[in-house]
Amino acid sequence: MHITGSAVSLNVPDVAASAEFARTHLGFVEEMSADGFVALSHPDVGFNLTLLRVGLPSFKPDRIAGPAGQGLLVAFVVEDLDAEYERIAAAGAQVVTPPGTEPWGERFCQFADPNGIVWQLVQWV
Repeated sequence: MHITGSAVSLNVPDVAASAEFARTHLGFVEEMSADGFVALSHPDVGFNLTLLRVGLPSFKPDRIAGPAGQGLLVAFVVEDLDAEYERIAAAGAQVVTPPGTEPWGERFCQFADPNGIVWQLVQWV
């Protein structure tokens, strides 16, 4: 198999709200959009994110078409976690978990977007 691209796709009630969060706070750029759909990418890494409005008839299989976010973390490794935390919190994003360090050296913090998707920043110390 030769894979030429990849994306994580999330179903959310308000596509525009999650897309705006990803653009404003995390530096994503919009690649394309249509009614109920936004494709985002990040210029620093090969990460593509697709946001789909819950209930789109084109989502298959429909039996798993519920909202995303239950037990899901969208995580990114950053160079200066504390500076990114301060910047994003100061911009008004909802803080889920302030910076903390696990015994194994993972320093992390978490934010929630308006749809409840948890975005986690990680720095290894």
